Formats: sequence, structure tokens, C-alpha cells
Amino acid sequence: MRIAIVDDEESNAKQLLDYLQKYEKEWGCTLNAIHYSNGLEFLNGFAGQFDIILLDISMPYMDGMETARKIREKDGEVVILFVTNLAQYAIRGYEVDALDFIVKPVSYFAFSQRLSRAVERIQSRVRPFLVINHKSGPIKLDVGTIYYIESRGHSLIFHTKAGDYTVFGNLKDVEQKLEKERFCRCNKSYLVSLGHVDAVQSGCAVVNGEHLIISRTRKNSFMEALTDYFGGMML
Repeated sequence: MRIAIVDDEESNAKQLLDYLQKYEKEWGCTLNAIHYSNGLEFLNGFAGQFDIILLDISMPYMDGMETARKIREKDGEVVILFVTNLAQYAIRGYEVDALDFIVKPVSYFAFSQRLSRAVERIQSRVRPFLVINHKSGPIKLDVGTIYYIESRGHSLIFHTKAGDYTVFGNLKDVEQKLEKERFCRCNKSYLVSLGHVDAVQSGCAVVNGEHLIISRTRKNSFMEALTDYFGGMML
């Protein structure tokens, strides 16, 4: 698992790295950890590449709560654990969907308990994701939250549960990346998640309340893919 330690105090970061090594030996797992000295440094290269973030709250330039909010703008799934001596602020972790917090000075017992919870959460929700290069920076999308992808000129619009994201690109490249995730074109401009098709009405696929035209040239392939998808889900 990939873990980021974001803490401005070197001694604290070293202790967490030591604890991670001890945890590896006890549980026979592999943990790849990287230390960042503050939130700005971390966010500068963040593109949804971590599974767990151990985040201090009291840091220069940008505190841990604000860093966590920025993290959530790019990645709604990564597990955040606050490691701090400001327990009264860590309790506000629900605002950024933090899993838990560990109060400094950190004991190995408390650390291992929280880390095990984080590992369990990750293992229970392993899902495919797609990283898109949005104008605000790389964003990690849970593939299951994508309703459909629209091609408009040289841009792609990802219509998702969290909102719409517009990026540069072409539909063919995305179609290849998602070929195993049950997406299918209903026309040349729309790549639809079959799992979000609520109905087919009047020559349109109904997706999240929107009616997307099924072109004549793609009707057979789309309906076959849809029938196969729903057939595989029937008992």
C-alpha cells in the first residue's frame, strides 16, 4: 500500500516510518511510504496515487484541515488519518471524511490499531479508478461514479455523481481504458456506463434522468451490450 506522511516535524515523521516498518514485519505486508514536510509540498505532486495519508494538523503554510479539503477535491476515496496533538480539531475530521485520528505522542499500539482499520477499509472497497487531467490538476475518479462521457470538439465531459469535469482528450482513448468496465457507446459522442442505464425509451438511453440518443449505426451493438450486462446480473 502507498502511504503519505505529511508532517513538518522530522522526528515525528521518522517515528511513523519506524512504526510502519514494525507493522510490515508483524503483518507480512508491504507499505511504501513517502514523507512530505508540509501540505503545500504534498499537494504540489498529489494525483490520487496514495491509499492512506497520515496527516498532521498543525503545520506552516497550510494546516492539515485545509490540506484535507484540497485532497478531497481531487480524491474522495483515499483514507485520511490525522496524527496530531490538537485532538479538539481532529474531531472535526468528519468534515473531510477522515477515518480517525491519533493523538501525539503516538504509541505504537494506537498507531497499529488505526492503521489496521485503514487497511480494512481499503480492502473492503477495492474499485477501479481513472485519473483525468483537469484544469485544476489531476483528479481521481471512481469509475463506478461516472454516468457517461461526452465528446464535444477536442474536449471530454465526464458526467459523474460528483458533478461534471471537462478535460482535453478524445473518446477513443478513454473507451480503450474503460473497455473492461462495461461502458459502451450509444452514438459517436457518448460513452455510457451500462450500470447507470435506467431504461431505453423512444430510441434513447435514459441515464441519470437524461435521454441520450442511440444512433442507428450503434443500436444493435449497444442493445446487445446492455442485454448482456443485465443478463449477467439476473438470478
